[in-house]
Amino acid sequence: RGISSDERPKRPLTAYFRFLKENHSAFRQKNPEMSNMELVKKLAGAWKELPASQKQVYEEARKTDWQRYSEQLAAYKAKLTPAQAAALKEERRKRLAKRRSFRAKREMTVLGKPKRPRSGFNIFVSENFQESEGISPAAKLKQLFDAWRKLSSTQKQPYLQLAEDDKVRYENEMKSWEAKMVELGREDLIRSRKQKPKKSTAETGTAKASSHESKVKSKLKKSEE
Repeated sequence: RGISSDERPKRPLTAYFRFLKENHSAFRQKNPEMSNMELVKKLAGAWKELPASQKQVYEEARKTDWQRYSEQLAAYKAKLTPAQAAALKEERRKRLAKRRSFRAKREMTVLGKPKRPRSGFNIFVSENFQESEGISPAAKLKQLFDAWRKLSSTQKQPYLQLAEDDKVRYENEMKSWEAKMVELGREDLIRSRKQKPKKSTAETGTAKASSHESKVKSKLKKSEE
């Protein structure tokens, strides 16, 4: 309590990033028509051609900042109780995990990975969300969740069938996508080939619907709390 990871001293810039920061504005003024990506490439080229003596100036500045950073970090850690240190360590772990997850999702988007198939409940919600009368997204979701639970098996069947069709779409698109990833040398993104025994369509639809209902229950409970 009383200490946040935001108070932790910031790591000093590397020599290269210090060069980028100091010269970005000047390069932008000289090349206003360039996109940010083109400008960064131009700066990278300028850094590459910079004489070793000039690069050393940036490196010495980094060393000076690093010495100051080390002293500030030691003083910061000295103020922490064991409980605070553990809490900040856990905070950092979660932040890094979130960042890795975001990067992984962004990479999958760039690589064009097919969207996962929707469940029958998901399809029901997407078709009726705008028409529901809830005053907030959480209220609307609760209303639709209750409506879904009241549907008979016959009324749910069209949505479960659409979910099965979407599953077929997903599997076909994934096969093509994984073949492309193999060509690109990204076998690490290929799913395991070990397949579990397939259940009947009815069992699969019921199990998925139950699973999604449980997740929605959990979200609704958190929103109410």
